[in-house]
Amino acid sequence: MADLVQYYGTGRRKSSIARVFLRPGSGKFTVNKKECDVYFVTAQQRAAAKRSLGIADIGETFDVFTTVKGGGVMGQADAVKLGIARALMEFNPELRKALKAEGLVTRDSRGKERKKYGQKGARARFQFSKR
Repeated sequence: MADLVQYYGTGRRKSSIARVFLRPGSGKFTVNKKECDVYFVTAQQRAAAKRSLGIADIGETFDVFTTVKGGGVMGQADAVKLGIARALMEFNPELRKALKAEGLVTRDSRGKERKKYGQKGARARFQFSKR
């Protein structure tokens, strides 16, 4: 049996986690067994998810299979973007310089700030009454 050639990358953003597999193919992009255009509804989400492929200029030579869970759809799109960038670096380490120049290698560590005690939310306070 022939070995399956694939490159793997994990992407994370907020509470979203994306597992990305790049396999040689015709440019098919699948997210959770759905087409990318079906899963990511807005053009902004689609552009964010496919950004790493556009920088590397090899979008038509790989099929992209991703499984995403957790968080919102925009966070999932950013997680897919990081996962693709990491998988591309596994395929060709020389792409790292171009991807890093676009800021696609660094994980965005911003997350939800916790709610503080004695307050309504992370920053919001209860209404103050003088009288």
